[in-house]
Amino acid sequence: MMTLPPLVEPGEPLSREEVNRYSRHLLIPNVGMEGQRRIKNAKVLVIGAGGLGSPTLLYLAAAGVGTLGIIDFDRVDESNLQRQIIHTVDSIGELKVESAKRAIHQLNPHIKVETYTDRLEPDTAVELFSRYDLILDGTDNFATRYLVNDACMLADKPYVWGSIFRFEGQVSVFWENAPGGIGLNYRDLYPEPPPPELAPSCAQGGVFGVLCASIASIMSTEAIKLITGIGDPLIGRLIAYDALDMCYRELPIRRLPNRTPVTELGDYQTFCGLNPPADAMAIPVPVMTVLELKERLDQAQAPVLVDVRDPNEWEIVNIPGAILMPKSPTVAAEILTAFGPNADLVISCRSGARSKAVCEELIKLNAPKVRNLEGGVLAWVEQVAPELASY
Repeated sequence: MMTLPPLVEPGEPLSREEVNRYSRHLLIPNVGMEGQRRIKNAKVLVIGAGGLGSPTLLYLAAAGVGTLGIIDFDRVDESNLQRQIIHTVDSIGELKVESAKRAIHQLNPHIKVETYTDRLEPDTAVELFSRYDLILDGTDNFATRYLVNDACMLADKPYVWGSIFRFEGQVSVFWENAPGGIGLNYRDLYPEPPPPELAPSCAQGGVFGVLCASIASIMSTEAIKLITGIGDPLIGRLIAYDALDMCYRELPIRRLPNRTPVTELGDYQTFCGLNPPADAMAIPVPVMTVLELKERLDQAQAPVLVDVRDPNEWEIVNIPGAILMPKSPTVAAEILTAFGPNADLVISCRSGARSKAVCEELIKLNAPKVRNLEGGVLAWVEQVAPELASY
């Protein structure tokens, strides 16, 4: 068993109200009055007030973490409420950090909440992290995960990482300079990011709502253990959870040999393949706006509209007259076989990214009349048919 010294020194004595509130913690020998004072004195930054951040923030607030920082630039959407339990119907349209702050203060008025509505960027991350004892990362994209990892290394801060997708989740703790030379970082687990098309977000691939609670509970537990110096932290270990099989697996993480030291923060969008260099950019793809498509439909001059989303997405909402042909390595060839090389083609997906890739393949196959539906089905719902469902 590996133990680490407490991350935080004990703070001020507890008030009578705090003793009453945290009495069930105080009864635990490993926590007690001193441990609760450490929790009270802790400053924890949670990145994202979404699926993982929501239950994590609630549990840390309930536990008495004295200062909670929240960074999130997004606003509450109706589709968030299936899993982001810190928000309510009344929060829709509100900044997530403000919704979360209000919920935290309703749960525990003793907590100080600091909010940040700017996107986390390399030029501010290290300084921001330096203000806190511990970082919790529940973001759903690889660019931010690598940024958090590298900034924590430069700021010499431990962080708890969690990830969810559909029915599966992962959790670990990374701390490059952990006492005893046992430190690891996220690059030891994932030296390189996967190709963007193999790393869909929750908005693209979906997530089982209650999975968030399972993973966030582990993240919160690890945070309290690090703060108080109790138990065996998840440094060097990855917990993988499968909700369908109700199975937890523990996998060892080893230090990557010959890894390059992180000395500065870089361009993580490009590193993760989201901003390829200009000479590697895909060929230009013509576009059609949803308003132009609506006009064509009204004039009975409809193009062949091919929707390359998955069938479950199609069931949520689809554009009248569209033909479903889910994206696959051969879908471009299948489209040409079905409609001919000279067909007036418009390709659509959720927001325009997958359809753009299909358009590029069609252009390479010498299809002269192909356009990408700009903004995809989401733009259609927003600008043309707001009475339809969205996701």
